[in-house]
Amino acid sequence: MNDTYFQRIADELKIHVIQVLSTAQLLEEGATVPFIARYRKERTGSLDEVAITTIRDRLEEFEEFDKRKEAIVKSLTERNLLTDELTKKLDSAKTLAELEDIYLPFRPKKRTKATVAREKGLEPLALILLEQSPTCNPEKEAEAFLNEEKGVKKVDEALQGARDIIAEMVNENADVRAMLREYFALEAVLNSKVIKEKEAEGIKFKDYYDWQEPASKAAPHRLLAILRGQNEGVLKVSVQPEADRTIKNIYKFYRKGFCPAWEQVREAIEDAYKRMLSSSIENEFLKQLREKAEEEAIKVFSVNLREMLMAAPLGQKTVLAIDPGFRTGCKTVVLDPQGKLLENTVIYISQSEKALEASAILIKQLIVKYKVQAIAIGNGTASRETEAFIKSLKLPPQIVVVMVNESGASIYSASEVAREEFPDYDVTVRGAVSIGRRLMDPLAELVKIDPKSIGVGQYQHDVDQTNLKKGLDDVVMSCVNGVGVEVNTASKQLLSYVSGLGPQLAKNIVVYREANGPFKNRKALQKVPRLGPKAFEQAAGFLRIRNSDNPLDKSAVHPESYPIVEQMAKDLNCKVDDLLKDAELRNKINLNKYVTDTIGLPTLNDIVKELSKPGLDPREKFEAFSFTEGVNEIKDLKVGMKLPGIVTNVTQFGAFVDIGVHQDGLVHVSQLADKFVKDPNEVVKVAQKVMVRVTEVDIARKRIALSMRSERKQVEKW
Repeated sequence: MNDTYFQRIADELKIHVIQVLSTAQLLEEGATVPFIARYRKERTGSLDEVAITTIRDRLEEFEEFDKRKEAIVKSLTERNLLTDELTKKLDSAKTLAELEDIYLPFRPKKRTKATVAREKGLEPLALILLEQSPTCNPEKEAEAFLNEEKGVKKVDEALQGARDIIAEMVNENADVRAMLREYFALEAVLNSKVIKEKEAEGIKFKDYYDWQEPASKAAPHRLLAILRGQNEGVLKVSVQPEADRTIKNIYKFYRKGFCPAWEQVREAIEDAYKRMLSSSIENEFLKQLREKAEEEAIKVFSVNLREMLMAAPLGQKTVLAIDPGFRTGCKTVVLDPQGKLLENTVIYISQSEKALEASAILIKQLIVKYKVQAIAIGNGTASRETEAFIKSLKLPPQIVVVMVNESGASIYSASEVAREEFPDYDVTVRGAVSIGRRLMDPLAELVKIDPKSIGVGQYQHDVDQTNLKKGLDDVVMSCVNGVGVEVNTASKQLLSYVSGLGPQLAKNIVVYREANGPFKNRKALQKVPRLGPKAFEQAAGFLRIRNSDNPLDKSAVHPESYPIVEQMAKDLNCKVDDLLKDAELRNKINLNKYVTDTIGLPTLNDIVKELSKPGLDPREKFEAFSFTEGVNEIKDLKVGMKLPGIVTNVTQFGAFVDIGVHQDGLVHVSQLADKFVKDPNEVVKVAQKVMVRVTEVDIARKRIALSMRSERKQVEKW
């Protein structure tokens, strides 16, 4: 790879080029982003996951650039078209667009108007016109090119052919195209209009039936909405600057004076723009706008997904989980502290008084029988009614009752993963199990679902699915490795996201565990089929074995650093276990004494920090949450009500909040705070508990407007 690429990345990230080179080398060696960020700080200068991911992605982009350049050079070479000048131009290109512009005149193409004109021998005439000599008379010059055999019978036909050739030259002029790209970026206007007779069909796009704004200022979410309207055949969309002014900007590349020949060239330029350049640059510019909008949408989705995955876990408790329902009843399951299904049944809360009484008795029996410590209720249909029923039972106060976001639970319950886990149960039981497990450990359960089905995204079905998957997989991997995984209880889905493993090794670990019993220590992982030294190096530090015969196995200290910790203990005349328990002993450690050529203070500081709180879960402590009693449906809402809620999704235009009425309300970005908010994620996060005020209720359209601004600010103009 070209060395200049490393310098460019370093400049973009404002870091030293040696940091980029070292990171690139580690990635080339097969190291993962979490492993590099956590265990190779000395080599990267303590770069975080964001910087390492950016380096990885930029290197991949440069690799694609090199592949395309190589293909172009090969094509030109095979056709004997590659010159020193052309090679120099290709070598100086920095973007794919520049490469394609240089290659455009030489790209094999179908027969065009210019091709036909050249076959008629009119290219010399085009060159004469381009010279724009003051003495040039276009009509007289054209007479010399009349040729009945070639089909050039009239002067007008000769001049038209010459103009066609000039138009193609203008279209293929790399400097012109570069100028137009910049001009479109500055001056293009985004226009959308409803297609005739599509008004009723596309009512959801009504806001964009006659929309116009500078393209450079179009909000990403608005652009994606408009493009969706175009894809659905409702909207006609254009992104163009004012045509006459744009064309005049091209004149400067060709005008040599005002003369009869210039009029011919001017006409050719106008034809080139209207027939070729306009649509070509528009498509390119719109693609660029879409990619930026998609990048922003994926970023928003990634931030939301991280917050949802890192939501506070209840922990290992015996849980009774309920998937609410009216007609078919509420599917009810009991799970042990490891999430194992102990019992399943159905309760009915809306059929009759007799059924209600029987359900109450059944719930109390289950609680006593299994010593239930918490109750999880899915937040879908009948959730508030189910919650009210459970609370009416006057259960012991230590039993927490929690409403759980069940978004994506139906996806899981019908998945191959769920069928494999529970082959003898139907989707309703699997869904209830998923709800209960989400309360116990959101991360461990949500990794079983395709991230884009979790419901915290924005236009996730409109963006490039490959880029979306890559971005979301990065988030899941970061979260899983950031928390750490208990290898003796983890599912193969959770293990598959551990650094260095993947689906096959994760499956091998589970199969080995089932055949041989729990792993006694990290070292035993090396007995798993196909889990070689490299995979062990990448994964070991993120895998926990809490009951290991080595106390460090429950921590994030990597096995490669065990000798250092053992030496620390030896120097203090104590055992490793003593270092984990005694802060005074740890305070006596002189880290400088253990610095080597490969292990520096960043890693040593991490080791000591980990010794103080081995295997500490970085997620927040769980806190129970309850909605306002008596406010169960949208019709119960009144303007001015203040209600507790949970943020379910954050978008660029605001945040959606569940207030317990089966319909999320929207806190528009202008209502999130008293001061101006550019990025809603600066104020709220998914799964955050907030207090909101109802400002508008539209029962017919099922729309709820909420505010988080102080009341005194409501009267002020935003």
